[in-house]
Amino acid sequence: MKTKELLKISLRQNAIFIPNELIANDSKVLSAPTAVLLANVSKLGFTFSETLLHALNNVNPGYKIEVLETLKTVLGIDKNWTPLVKEWNVPTGESAFDHIVTMIANVFKTDKGTTLQCGHSIPKNTFPLERYNGCPFCGTPFEFGTIENFGQGSKLKVLELWTEKQLNDYFNSLLQSKTALDATQVESLKVLLHYLPLPKVEIGIKETLVLVIDTLIEEDKEEKAVQYFKSPTDILRYLWFKKTGLLQIIEPKTIIKRVEENGKHIFIPADNSAQSKLIAKKDLKLKYSRKECLMVANWLNNLDMDVQAMCETMHPKRGMWIRFIRALRLAEYAKRKGFGKLSELLDVFYNQAYDVWQADVNRYRLKMDVEKTFALLKQRPGLFARSLFSNMLWFGSDETIVHFTEIIDKIPARLLFTLNMYAQNYFDKNIQRSVKPLGGTNKRIGANILLGLYDEKQLEAMKSQIEDLCILAMKKRFAAVANDNKTMYIDPQLFNIPVSIGDRSDTVQDLPVALMGTRYPVKGNEVRLFMQWGKDLPAQHLDMDLSCHIAYENKLDMCSFSRLNTIGCKHSGDIRSIPNKIGTAEYININIDELKKARAKFVTFTCNAYSNGNITPNLVVGWMNSKYPMKISERTGVAYDPSCVDHQVRVTQNVAKGLVFGVLDVAKKEIIWLEMTFGGQIVQGLDYKGVQALLSKLSSKLNIGSLLQLKAEAQGLEIIESLNADEVYDAQWAINAAAVTQLLID
Repeated sequence: MKTKELLKISLRQNAIFIPNELIANDSKVLSAPTAVLLANVSKLGFTFSETLLHALNNVNPGYKIEVLETLKTVLGIDKNWTPLVKEWNVPTGESAFDHIVTMIANVFKTDKGTTLQCGHSIPKNTFPLERYNGCPFCGTPFEFGTIENFGQGSKLKVLELWTEKQLNDYFNSLLQSKTALDATQVESLKVLLHYLPLPKVEIGIKETLVLVIDTLIEEDKEEKAVQYFKSPTDILRYLWFKKTGLLQIIEPKTIIKRVEENGKHIFIPADNSAQSKLIAKKDLKLKYSRKECLMVANWLNNLDMDVQAMCETMHPKRGMWIRFIRALRLAEYAKRKGFGKLSELLDVFYNQAYDVWQADVNRYRLKMDVEKTFALLKQRPGLFARSLFSNMLWFGSDETIVHFTEIIDKIPARLLFTLNMYAQNYFDKNIQRSVKPLGGTNKRIGANILLGLYDEKQLEAMKSQIEDLCILAMKKRFAAVANDNKTMYIDPQLFNIPVSIGDRSDTVQDLPVALMGTRYPVKGNEVRLFMQWGKDLPAQHLDMDLSCHIAYENKLDMCSFSRLNTIGCKHSGDIRSIPNKIGTAEYININIDELKKARAKFVTFTCNAYSNGNITPNLVVGWMNSKYPMKISERTGVAYDPSCVDHQVRVTQNVAKGLVFGVLDVAKKEIIWLEMTFGGQIVQGLDYKGVQALLSKLSSKLNIGSLLQLKAEAQGLEIIESLNADEVYDAQWAINAAAVTQLLID
């Protein structure tokens, strides 16, 4: 189990992990089991580097089998990939009229027709039943096939060798990451914390710290965990993570509202939003044992912070703290001997006998008291940075920049780059920005109304001020780091990969990972979307929908369960019930030439939960792409070939109703990987302007290549086109986003 989990982690980094003790000899001759493994892996779209092949050749056959089985598991070879329609690339001719006639026939129980396993009677001259693997009326599948076509992919993905050193380096990079970990990294870190000893490194951010604390407490190492609690917020974050599984402190009302929204249904009698709301409230009720209450009471009582500072820290989440204080019986423990600080804390907190820094800032800001406002902001550089743009508009750019320059050296690098990236969009009067509120879905917001006070020339000057200031500050930081190297190599691909700042992906990438904004060229004329769900679940009604949204110059089009065929797109049929344990699948074929002739601009890939509730966990979506035509089984309609998979993600969070997982730029023939949640039960609920706003945000992000150029310029390194450079930055290095964040020097 341990090696299989570690293999999955290495595969996400485009590698295969082999423990040192498993390499038994140093044979140069390729063995028969190794040759068979290589052949089987190539059918799945992968191959091995020379170093990895040599290492695999010298491990026992049992580990070779484990490598192959891990690849098969990740690629879903054991899942059911059979769609509703056989040869679905040829339209069945079904229409809304067929559904109406069938509904009437079943309501009035007419005997004319064919009765299927699900109990529905299909009248003659409606659906061509010989074309279906299940019931065309209710979307229940009856027939299942296996994957027939392997190895159609036009390019094999090369896997590298991971030794214990690379595994430990990756573990360290996750712990030291200076930006929030995405869902893939979080899942990997949980596994590594479980199987590997905790290294002595400085943990980068609070969210990562929670995972470390949780592991230590689960292993009964509370005395080691206590050292990581520096403020009440750290304790609250841990308690909320244990309750909800969320690393961010999202208000209960936000979670309840999302669950309620997901429970709504277009068909009013099927709406269960009220019941969902009650269940969510019940699930969020707090209940703790005496042991847990005493543990938290000790944590708060032993914090090094001043009581006034602790109360101010607790104030933004006052409502949540009151709930936790009651549930943890802290008032009772505060009366015990030795809990004097806890007693004082509760007294000051309940009586609100403390000052709130943000209230003072807001008061002086409204009074236009420049000196006092900036004096307070300088006390907290991070919050100054986050409010920099609005303060430039409020007080004037020149004065704000003068004050900001005084504390810029205390600003985390990730914030500096964020300011530099988003200034272009923020100071544009005509652009709508994409934001994702804490615990919410992506939304569009209009430009700051204060922009109307300034003309275009003044706004351009503000953009330039931000850019010049941030770049100068980062150059100073890079220049301050001693570097004896003379040359640097930057892989050209790195100029297309954005730096991971501000992205919190909620989906897990089990295949080699990519950062949001990464672009995939389409090699042939077709892109095939796929969605698989229901694996390991009992047979039931569970309706997930795969759709795409086609944007033209002056109109929009859809391809979904309600419109199976449209210009350039063909859908494999709407499945609404899953079979027992094996899951089911839907596809959409996208023909780029047809879309070009029709002058389509973009195609947005989406999946939705039509059933009540959210997208089902472990649902997998992605797309396939090959230079050569991809076959569809004539017998079953299975159209999945793992060797053609470009990218796939697995849904793990339970709060999304709709998900955008990619956008095809028709003219450029490239797919942009992005993740955007939205609240739609159907694709028509997608706000395409929101997608455009997110694309604009991603295009403004700093790419890794440009960051390295900045480093080279500041440290006097010559950029050369040879891998013999002193510093080599290739695509394999960039896969580990956590390691890339080490370039963000604080």
